[in-house]
Amino acid sequence: CSPLGDKREEIKMAALWPLLLLLSQHLWACLALTLPDEPHDGPPSVGFDASHVGPSVDLPGALRVFSLDYHHVQAPFEIVLWIMLASLAKLGFHWSGRVPAVVPESCVLIMVGLLVGGVIYGVRHSAPPTLSADAFFLFLLPPIVLDAGYFLPGRLFFENLGTILWYAVLGTLWNVVGIGLSLYGVCLLVPDSLGDISLLHCLLFGSLIAAVDPVAVLSVFQEMHVNEQLHILVFGESLLNDAVTVVLYKLFESFLRLPSVTGLDVLVGGCRLIVVGLGGFFVGLFFGLVAALTSRFTSRAQVIAPLFVFLYSYLSYLTSEMLHFSGITAIVTCAVTMKQYVEANVSERSNTSIQYFLKMWSSVSETLIFVFLGVSTIQDIHMWSWPFVCSTLLLCLVWRATGVLLLTAVVNKLRRNAVTFRDQFIIAYGGLRGAICFSLVFLIDDFPKKRLFITTTIVVILFTVFVQGMTIKPLVELLDVKRKKRALPTVSEEIHSRLLDHLLSGIEDVVGYWGQHYWKDRFEQFNKKYLRRFLIGEHHQARSSILRVYQELERNKTLIVPERKHLVNVHAFLFRVDPRPGGRPLLPEEMDSIRRILSRNLQNFNKKQTPAYSRHTLHQD
Repeated sequence: CSPLGDKREEIKMAALWPLLLLLSQHLWACLALTLPDEPHDGPPSVGFDASHVGPSVDLPGALRVFSLDYHHVQAPFEIVLWIMLASLAKLGFHWSGRVPAVVPESCVLIMVGLLVGGVIYGVRHSAPPTLSADAFFLFLLPPIVLDAGYFLPGRLFFENLGTILWYAVLGTLWNVVGIGLSLYGVCLLVPDSLGDISLLHCLLFGSLIAAVDPVAVLSVFQEMHVNEQLHILVFGESLLNDAVTVVLYKLFESFLRLPSVTGLDVLVGGCRLIVVGLGGFFVGLFFGLVAALTSRFTSRAQVIAPLFVFLYSYLSYLTSEMLHFSGITAIVTCAVTMKQYVEANVSERSNTSIQYFLKMWSSVSETLIFVFLGVSTIQDIHMWSWPFVCSTLLLCLVWRATGVLLLTAVVNKLRRNAVTFRDQFIIAYGGLRGAICFSLVFLIDDFPKKRLFITTTIVVILFTVFVQGMTIKPLVELLDVKRKKRALPTVSEEIHSRLLDHLLSGIEDVVGYWGQHYWKDRFEQFNKKYLRRFLIGEHHQARSSILRVYQELERNKTLIVPERKHLVNVHAFLFRVDPRPGGRPLLPEEMDSIRRILSRNLQNFNKKQTPAYSRHTLHQD
């Protein structure tokens, strides 16, 4: 950057930080106005419960020219102030010069939360408000998971689905059982201070501390631009890991409430783990198909078309939570199911609205979560134990590393593209903890060592986010981990990729092997023959597969191109046209002519039927 550019950034930062300080002072003043009338044991929870807010009734008296009724708008006013404070902190981070290249965004937001929490504690002389579990699981987590599911790279995800499930299910069980049993051994070695912690309490704590937070993982890995395979393995494992950890947490919580645990209870718990996962999948699949079908009839009311995407997704999450299924699995399944059909049914403007609103919504939720993680750290309920805290930190690293190495050694024997040792190290080192385990630890029923569990969880979160989050980027550069290709795919690349898919599917059919390409080709035929005809309007049906590829790529550029100023416009990038200032844009009739030519020559590409040979049907010599 030039000295003039740096000076401009310093001027902008000098104008931004006073605004941030003024807003935080305003927020502290509002919190000081609402001191609790009666003392309570724990810190107040910041949720969205506004039952105490109602219309004020003034006592009869003289007519007033000016009056203040803060309690009438207290709940929404404070929510807006928290969102504004978090957003300004995020804005200040991106205008802070070289800081984003060294420190992850999540670390800066947590530090802002620590600062705000410390000031609130100094002003009020009581614990600052904490983020309630209901507010987190019902309002802040769904937008982040919906954004991740809607923009999930489907091809990469399904090609690596077996490995992702292998890490998410067996890897999580490995970590939960290993950490729980090891911590119970530590408690037996230190009976004076930790002797009252039972085995079930250790397993319960192991289930929540093993929750790899997708919010923290996404915020770090998106800044590093690692290769697609590594990114989808880490992100997919963290996304599905939460479904397993939450189910295991509730299972051990139920065990603790039983007078005794029998073998039948353990068997029922294992069956419940399967039912919860499959139940969330089918709930999300149902609402995704309903959302796709609804979007087919929005051509006369395009303005409300994006609304159905958010409503059906959130409804799938709430329905799963109501039925005690996995809400995370449901909302991801719903987003992946409806995406291709919704994008084909709604207009380009509606698609752009969906994309930007999802990004904005998830970014605000993510920012609030990290700020409140810092705020909630300043409390009076901490309990310290060096053996327990240090053992937990060490065990989290050891059991995750050994689990990744052992599971990868098995899965590499079944994969064509083996997971390299460098990628295994990043997967093991990238197990960041975040708000999910923080919210779960507050839900534990009261017992003498609950405060120790809370303190240990906060220490693990701060260690993984600050130490591992700040050092993982230099480690990626030091190990020379393969990075993601910056160039966007062109139409010709997509055509060659699909040609190879058809070729590999034919080879699998010839040799009689039902591999992933075989099943993918069968699903594409079923999708084209039934689902697309039923869920997509006739006037939106693409007559040519190449046109559909072009439309998909163009929709992707709508969100990506404005953020990359060095790229040329979409059409020039796709077709390698020289975008000279004097160039004439194509007329509508010329574009229609191109589409007609492509349709006539390529619309029957997928319809060509060739004899399928199988080694099981060949004549024997």
